[in-house]
Amino acid sequence: MNEVIKAMKERRSIRKFKAEMPSKADLEQIVEAGLYAANGRGRQAVITIAVTDKELRDKLSAVNNEIMGGPEGNDPFYGAPAILIVLANKEVPTATYDGSLVMGNLMLAAHSLGLGSIWIHRAKEEFEMPEYQKLLKDLGIEGEWEGIGHCAVGYIDGENPAAAPRNDGRVFWVE
Repeated sequence: MNEVIKAMKERRSIRKFKAEMPSKADLEQIVEAGLYAANGRGRQAVITIAVTDKELRDKLSAVNNEIMGGPEGNDPFYGAPAILIVLANKEVPTATYDGSLVMGNLMLAAHSLGLGSIWIHRAKEEFEMPEYQKLLKDLGIEGEWEGIGHCAVGYIDGENPAAAPRNDGRVFWVE
């Protein structure tokens, strides 16, 4: 079977990570894979913020948990040490789609390198908050950006889950 299709079929969302940080080289490869995601009219209007700083990672986790209404001390990132935040330019009509394709590439790339990942939502709400708009400015990021998602990345603590059976009746051929 083709290796890309195999990765697509085997990749699962991981909900328990080891504390050990993946290598910077692996994270760079994952981020680079995101840069090659398909995008509307070739605009490349999606950015990724790679967070490996534990203090910022934990702050993002706490705010994300608050937005989702989780119990105090809950970690919506499941212990993943690296968080790749995907944001898309609000002025581009395909922003959400383009950012979603980046997220898919990030997760497939992580899997291909033996790492686990999961898409965590609420980046939209976070980056509407003044303190996270300030973070963008502090990083030298100008313009209006919409949070698409967080790709939590790390080493899997346990086994890679098996795929659930695929539902029937989801493909229609017109020949």
